[in-house]
Amino acid sequence: MTYRLDFTPAALRDLKRLSTNVRVGILSAIEALADNPRPQGSEKVKGSGDLYRIRSGAYRVLYNILDDVLTVVVVRARHRREVYKHMSESLRRRP
Repeated sequence: MTYRLDFTPAALRDLKRLSTNVRVGILSAIEALADNPRPQGSEKVKGSGDLYRIRSGAYRVLYNILDDVLTVVVVRARHRREVYKHMSESLRRRP
Protein backbone atom coordinates (compact mmCIF):
# COMPACT_ATOMS: atom_id res chain seq x y z
CA MET A 1 0.00 0.00 0.00
CA THR A 2 1.30 3.40 -0.93
CA TYR A 3 0.27 6.41 1.10
CA ARG A 4 -0.41 9.81 -0.42
CA LEU A 5 1.76 12.66 0.88
CA ASP A 6 0.15 15.97 1.84
CA PHE A 7 1.86 19.04 3.27
CA THR A 8 0.46 21.74 5.52
CA PRO A 9 1.21 25.32 4.46
CA ALA A 10 3.60 25.57 7.45
CA ALA A 11 5.54 22.51 6.27
CA LEU A 12 5.84 23.96 2.77
CA ARG A 13 7.18 27.22 4.22
CA ASP A 14 9.65 25.28 6.36
CA LEU A 15 10.94 23.35 3.35
CA LYS A 16 11.21 26.46 1.20
CA ARG A 17 13.46 28.14 3.81
CA LEU A 18 16.00 25.31 3.85
CA SER A 19 19.16 25.14 1.78
CA THR A 20 18.99 22.92 -1.29
CA ASN A 21 21.21 20.19 0.16
CA VAL A 22 19.20 19.93 3.37
CA ARG A 23 15.89 20.10 1.50
CA VAL A 24 16.88 17.20 -0.80
CA GLY A 25 17.72 14.99 2.19
CA ILE A 26 14.51 15.82 4.00
CA LEU A 27 12.35 15.31 0.90
CA SER A 28 13.99 11.93 0.38
CA ALA A 29 13.02 10.92 3.92
CA ILE A 30 9.49 12.24 3.40
CA GLU A 31 9.07 10.37 0.11
CA ALA A 32 10.04 7.14 1.88
CA LEU A 33 7.05 7.66 4.20
CA ALA A 34 4.73 6.95 1.26
CA ASP A 35 5.89 3.32 1.28
CA ASN A 36 6.34 2.95 5.04
CA PRO A 37 4.81 5.65 7.26
CA ARG A 38 6.25 4.01 10.38
CA PRO A 39 9.90 3.37 9.46
CA GLN A 40 12.51 2.23 11.92
CA GLY A 41 13.48 5.24 14.02
CA SER A 42 10.10 6.96 13.77
CA GLU A 43 8.52 7.80 17.10
CA LYS A 44 5.26 9.16 18.37
CA VAL A 45 5.74 12.62 19.82
CA LYS A 46 4.82 12.56 23.49
CA GLY A 47 1.85 14.69 24.44
CA SER A 48 0.75 15.18 20.84
CA GLY A 49 -1.84 12.50 20.30
CA ASP A 50 -1.15 10.99 16.90
CA LEU A 51 1.84 13.06 15.74
CA TYR A 52 4.96 11.17 14.63
CA ARG A 53 8.49 12.32 13.94
CA ILE A 54 11.41 11.15 11.86
CA ARG A 55 14.97 12.40 11.92
CA SER A 56 16.95 13.63 8.95
CA GLY A 57 20.33 14.72 10.26
CA ALA A 58 19.80 17.66 12.60
CA TYR A 59 16.27 18.17 11.26
CA ARG A 60 12.96 16.67 12.33
CA VAL A 61 9.85 16.03 10.28
CA LEU A 62 6.56 15.98 12.20
CA TYR A 63 3.66 14.23 10.52
CA ASN A 64 0.26 12.60 11.01
CA ILE A 65 -0.71 9.23 9.59
CA LEU A 66 -4.28 8.87 8.36
CA ASP A 67 -4.54 5.11 7.85
CA ASP A 68 -8.22 5.16 6.89
CA VAL A 69 -7.50 7.28 3.78
CA LEU A 70 -3.86 6.15 3.27
CA THR A 71 -2.42 9.64 3.70
CA VAL A 72 0.63 11.04 5.47
CA VAL A 73 0.27 14.73 6.34
CA VAL A 74 3.61 16.48 6.87
CA VAL A 75 3.02 19.12 9.54
CA ARG A 76 6.50 20.65 10.10
CA ALA A 77 10.09 20.20 8.92
CA ARG A 78 12.56 22.19 11.02
CA HIS A 79 15.86 22.04 12.81
CA ARG A 80 15.68 20.03 16.01
CA ARG A 81 16.22 23.17 18.13
CA GLU A 82 13.16 24.83 16.60
CA VAL A 83 10.65 22.16 15.72
CA TYR A 84 9.37 21.50 19.23
CA LYS A 85 9.14 25.21 20.11
CA HIS A 86 6.58 25.58 17.34
CA MET A 87 4.85 22.28 17.97
CA SER A 88 1.90 23.77 19.86
CA GLU A 89 1.13 25.91 16.82
CA SER A 90 1.32 22.83 14.60
CA LEU A 91 -1.03 20.89 16.85
CA ARG A 92 -3.69 23.57 16.64
CA ARG A 93 -3.63 23.49 12.84
CA ARG A 94 -3.40 19.78 12.17
CA PRO A 95 -6.12 18.08 10.10
